[in-house]
Amino acid sequence: MLSQSILSGVRVLRVEARRSIGIVAPALSKASDPIQQLFLDKVREYKQKSSGGKMVDPSPEIEREMKNELERVAKQYGSDGKTDMTKFPDFKFPEVKVDPITSTN
Repeated sequence: MLSQSILSGVRVLRVEARRSIGIVAPALSKASDPIQQLFLDKVREYKQKSSGGKMVDPSPEIEREMKNELERVAKQYGSDGKTDMTKFPDFKFPEVKVDPITSTN
């Protein structure tokens, strides 16, 4: 019983430590190693180029392949041609009217 509690605690601590490192790592943006700093600079540069969700420096072949894949997916899922297949769908759930339950005693 006690050993299971200890193992459970160790698992929780391992997950929390991993999450903490993942959250703190971007905050440490100033690297002491010049190679790490170069890597961070290149990542920032790439993120600036890719703003807006577009591909960075796509070749005509890659653009053609992307268009073909989007057409295939649209055909497979029955798109009407007006739907943007790169956009996450909007879900609208109507409010359901629930009848109140009354009890008679």
